[in-house]
Amino acid sequence: MPKTSARLLSLLSLLQARRDWPGALLAERLDVSPRTVRRDVDRLRELGYPVAAMKGPDGGYRLDAGTELPPLLFDDEQAVALAVALQIATASGAGIEEAAARALNTVRQVLPARLRHRVDTLRVTAVDRPESRPGPQVDSGVLMAIGAAVHAREVLRFDYSPVSAPGPVRPEAEAEAEGEGGRGALPPPPRRVEPHHLVTWGRRWYLVAWDLERGDWRTFRADRIAPRTPTGPRFTPRELPGGSVADFITARFRGTTAATGDGVGGWPCRGEVILSLPAAEALRHTRDGIVEELGPDRCRLVLGSWSWPGLVAAIGRFDADIEVIGPPELSAAFAQLAARYAAAATPPRHP
Repeated sequence: MPKTSARLLSLLSLLQARRDWPGALLAERLDVSPRTVRRDVDRLRELGYPVAAMKGPDGGYRLDAGTELPPLLFDDEQAVALAVALQIATASGAGIEEAAARALNTVRQVLPARLRHRVDTLRVTAVDRPESRPGPQVDSGVLMAIGAAVHAREVLRFDYSPVSAPGPVRPEAEAEAEGEGGRGALPPPPRRVEPHHLVTWGRRWYLVAWDLERGDWRTFRADRIAPRTPTGPRFTPRELPGGSVADFITARFRGTTAATGDGVGGWPCRGEVILSLPAAEALRHTRDGIVEELGPDRCRLVLGSWSWPGLVAAIGRFDADIEVIGPPELSAAFAQLAARYAAAATPPRHP
């Protein structure tokens, strides 16, 4: 590679590494004169890179955002991270799967051989859990509009459509959290909210916002949002319950007002049992819960669920003898399901 071209790439890499660069420091890093730096900056501008000159005693340069996307320069770790992220994005549910696949192919083609080999040996296949119906796709333009309102801290107005097709019964907490109202003949008025966070949960995108009409926090499914323009006035962000958006969204979808942070979360039904099972074996099948070893073949399990029968069913899947510690509602649910299962195991009297 000619020396000038190599120097231009080095200069571009430096300009991308930090916001402001004094001209003298750039000249020192490149081992050239300040005049050569000025000429190289002019060459980058001719190639489409918006390099701005800074005034002052020392002077300097800054790589600004432009109207077009020029070629980018990544170091080895950045290039590999970008390729892996693009592989995961092909199953993000954000409506960018095809674009992410094309971008991944573009990045791979220009990678050096040594990096292409690293990326090819780290192929990530994002597979969704089998569902009764495909997950909702969100228009990328909607996500951009919501994200812009969150970033600008501007009131967002949008139409919120009802569920268009029947699907699996959702927990009451999710239905309430999404802010569903009646479905009368007249369309509901636009929602007015202070948008705070755009999050993903279970491959769905949600907006966490303060509902100005209801005076409370709500979560809205992004695939049902149709933003209206223009946005409203700017607002001062409120403090989110739970301390963080992760704690808030976890507690909201578990039907409580705040997460407990004890490993079981804020499930509305929580019980404690002793299993005739090694703790290591129980831990393999416990996603949310606490497992405590009591002996080589006994452990204590604290688990939560939406309902007491649901909690009993979750405990029963361990296929081990069970001793209920409490509460009484858990024992009653075991008796309820035991009677139901016994009836199901009895052959019917009539065909």
